[in-house]
Amino acid sequence: MSKKYKLLFLSILFDGVGMLSFVLPFIGEFSDVIWAPLSAFLIYKMYEGAEGKIGGLVSFVEEAGIFGTDFLPTFTLTWIYKYVIKKGKVD
Repeated sequence: MSKKYKLLFLSILFDGVGMLSFVLPFIGEFSDVIWAPLSAFLIYKMYEGAEGKIGGLVSFVEEAGIFGTDFLPTFTLTWIYKYVIKKGKVD
């Protein structure tokens, strides 16, 4: 499996983890306090360059629930931007 598709798998997995806050009432909101900085770090490490930096910032804001954006699949959207829209190099 190429790095491109490993990133897609991990992106879908991590977006699923982020959605768990909707499944666990009360506990879910507390989990966002932990998941927001962790997701920002993960997306920063997964996607190099500007995509990682911007994705990390967006992921932190989104998972923190700022502006009501906690439902966005930020990891997968970053993958789509990098490999579909921007047509990034496949490793």
